[in-house]
Amino acid sequence: MQVVNLAIMRRKAKHYTLEFKQKAVELSYAKGSVAQVCEDLDILPAVLYRWRKEQKNYGKNSFPGRGNPKMTDQQKEIARLKKQLKEAELERDILKKAIGIFSASDKKNTGS
Repeated sequence: MQVVNLAIMRRKAKHYTLEFKQKAVELSYAKGSVAQVCEDLDILPAVLYRWRKEQKNYGKNSFPGRGNPKMTDQQKEIARLKKQLKEAELERDILKKAIGIFSASDKKNTGS
Protein backbone atom coordinates (compact mmCIF):
# COMPACT_ATOMS: atom_id res chain seq x y z
CA MET A 1 0.00 0.00 0.00
CA GLN A 2 1.41 3.39 -1.00
CA VAL A 3 1.09 6.45 1.17
CA VAL A 4 0.46 9.60 -0.82
CA ASN A 5 2.00 12.71 0.61
CA LEU A 6 -0.79 15.29 0.62
CA ALA A 7 1.66 18.17 0.98
CA ILE A 8 3.09 17.35 -2.44
CA MET A 9 -0.36 17.29 -4.01
CA ARG A 10 -1.32 20.65 -2.57
CA ARG A 11 -0.20 23.74 -4.45
CA LYS A 12 2.35 25.64 -2.42
CA ALA A 13 1.42 29.25 -1.61
CA LYS A 14 3.50 31.71 -3.59
CA HIS A 15 4.33 35.23 -2.57
CA TYR A 16 4.65 37.80 -5.31
CA THR A 17 6.32 41.19 -5.21
CA LEU A 18 4.43 44.44 -5.55
CA GLU A 19 6.07 45.06 -8.91
CA PHE A 20 5.10 41.61 -10.22
CA LYS A 21 1.46 42.13 -9.25
CA GLN A 22 1.34 45.58 -10.84
CA LYS A 23 2.94 44.36 -14.07
CA ALA A 24 0.64 41.31 -14.23
CA VAL A 25 -2.43 43.55 -13.90
CA GLU A 26 -1.12 45.98 -16.53
CA LEU A 27 -0.33 43.09 -18.87
CA SER A 28 -3.79 41.57 -18.41
CA TYR A 29 -5.42 44.84 -19.49
CA ALA A 30 -2.96 45.34 -22.36
CA LYS A 31 -3.41 41.82 -23.76
CA GLY A 32 -7.11 41.69 -22.96
CA SER A 33 -6.84 38.02 -22.05
CA VAL A 34 -6.57 37.08 -18.40
CA ALA A 35 -6.28 33.39 -19.30
CA GLN A 36 -3.27 33.98 -21.55
CA VAL A 37 -1.47 36.16 -19.00
CA CYS A 38 -2.12 33.58 -16.28
CA GLU A 39 -0.71 30.84 -18.45
CA ASP A 40 2.35 32.93 -19.36
CA LEU A 41 3.05 33.92 -15.74
CA ASP A 42 1.97 30.61 -14.14
CA ILE A 43 -0.61 32.13 -11.83
CA LEU A 44 -4.22 31.18 -11.19
CA PRO A 45 -6.91 33.25 -12.93
CA ALA A 46 -8.68 33.83 -9.58
CA VAL A 47 -5.49 35.41 -8.25
CA LEU A 48 -5.14 37.78 -11.20
CA TYR A 49 -8.82 38.74 -11.05
CA ARG A 50 -8.38 39.51 -7.32
CA TRP A 51 -5.35 41.70 -8.08
CA ARG A 52 -7.29 43.54 -10.80
CA LYS A 53 -10.19 44.16 -8.43
CA GLU A 54 -7.85 45.32 -5.67
CA GLN A 55 -6.06 47.73 -7.98
CA LYS A 56 -9.39 49.08 -9.21
CA ASN A 57 -10.66 49.64 -5.65
CA TYR A 58 -7.48 50.91 -3.97
CA GLY A 59 -5.34 52.30 -6.82
CA LYS A 60 -1.82 53.17 -5.67
CA ASN A 61 -2.63 51.78 -2.20
CA SER A 62 -3.07 48.26 -3.59
CA PHE A 63 -0.89 45.39 -2.43
CA PRO A 64 0.34 46.88 0.88
CA GLY A 65 2.10 43.68 1.95
CA ARG A 66 1.40 40.91 4.40
CA GLY A 67 -0.46 41.99 7.50
CA ASN A 68 -1.02 45.55 6.31
CA PRO A 69 -4.60 46.58 5.62
CA LYS A 70 -5.62 47.92 2.24
CA MET A 71 -6.84 51.47 2.62
CA THR A 72 -8.01 54.26 0.39
CA ASP A 73 -6.36 57.66 0.72
CA GLN A 74 -9.27 58.83 2.89
CA GLN A 75 -8.97 55.81 5.18
CA LYS A 76 -5.23 56.42 5.53
CA GLU A 77 -5.84 60.06 6.43
CA ILE A 78 -8.48 59.08 9.01
CA ALA A 79 -6.10 56.54 10.58
CA ARG A 80 -3.32 59.16 10.71
CA LEU A 81 -5.62 61.72 12.33
CA LYS A 82 -6.91 59.20 14.88
CA LYS A 83 -3.33 58.38 15.85
CA GLN A 84 -2.48 62.08 16.14
CA LEU A 85 -5.57 62.69 18.29
CA LYS A 86 -4.70 59.79 20.59
CA GLU A 87 -1.18 61.18 21.08
CA ALA A 88 -2.54 64.68 21.82
CA GLU A 89 -5.00 63.28 24.37
CA LEU A 90 -2.18 61.34 26.06
CA GLU A 91 -0.05 64.49 26.26
CA ARG A 92 -2.99 66.44 27.68
CA ASP A 93 -3.60 63.79 30.36
CA ILE A 94 0.08 63.82 31.33
CA LEU A 95 0.05 67.62 31.63
CA LYS A 96 -3.11 67.53 33.78
CA LYS A 97 -1.44 65.10 36.17
CA ALA A 98 1.72 67.20 36.27
CA ILE A 99 -0.28 70.33 37.11
CA GLY A 100 -2.05 68.43 39.89
CA ILE A 101 1.26 67.23 41.32
CA PHE A 102 2.88 70.68 41.19
CA SER A 103 -0.22 72.35 42.68
CA ALA A 104 -0.21 69.91 45.58
CA SER A 105 3.53 70.47 46.06
CA ASP A 106 3.11 74.27 46.11
CA LYS A 107 0.39 74.03 48.76
CA LYS A 108 2.66 71.96 50.97
CA ASN A 109 5.60 74.37 50.53
CA THR A 110 3.56 77.50 51.30
CA GLY A 111 2.07 75.96 54.40
CA SER A 112 -1.50 76.52 53.35
